Amino acid sequence: MGVLTVADLIVGYSPTDEILKGVGFDVGAGEIVGVIGPNGAGKSTLLKAIAGLLRPSRGTIALNGEPIGGHAPRDICRRGLAYVPQENNIFPSMSVRENLEMGGFADPGGARRRIDAVFARFDVLARKRRQVARALSGGERQILAMAMALMVDPTVLLLDEPSAGLSPIAAERLFESIQAINREGVSIVMVEQNAREALAIATRAYILVDGRNSRSGPAAALAADPDIQRLFLGA
Repeated sequence: MGVLTVADLIVGYSPTDEILKGVGFDVGAGEIVGVIGPNGAGKSTLLKAIAGLLRPSRGTIALNGEPIGGHAPRDICRRGLAYVPQENNIFPSMSVRENLEMGGFADPGGARRRIDAVFARFDVLARKRRQVARALSGGERQILAMAMALMVDPTVLLLDEPSAGLSPIAAERLFESIQAINREGVSIVMVEQNAREALAIATRAYILVDGRNSRSGPAAALAADPDIQRLFLGA
């Protein structure tokens, strides 16, 4: 059994609106799992449901074998799952350090130790710890958002479109940071429009189309598939 398992998930934004129509996937310990697909496929909805922001109408979500579907976001976070949304994922008027303190809300007693660990891991944040977050570059803001999520010491990290709006150089650095976080034992689920880069760093990947599972498999095999290249990689 994976650290995160989703089965037959049906989710919508109203009782008559089904965005996800029976999606299933699993994440093993230490994996990076990519979720790709066209706009409107339900990728971000999937992450919101896992994080507790949307209540499934059917299906199961389990973290380390324990059901979390329909639980409050705070409870899910305390169990070891952290979510970084695509937008509004930092406090722009607060300093870098204050943002990290906010990220440690679930365990205030351990916040100082984790902040020190974040600064040791991300030199750019250590150098700019007193700077207001709105003054950071786009890539630095995304690193700060991930660092805030790491303040709860998660076993699974959900990332929604982390490279959106970034320059190619900034995106490359961000993906390197994601891989570094993963090497430290954090399993990662990454929704990403940059399908080529997502498949390049993922262990496995799932392709969603119209709220349903379309394809899945080892990321390298999907990246080499001519149909996948034509439909999603711009080949």
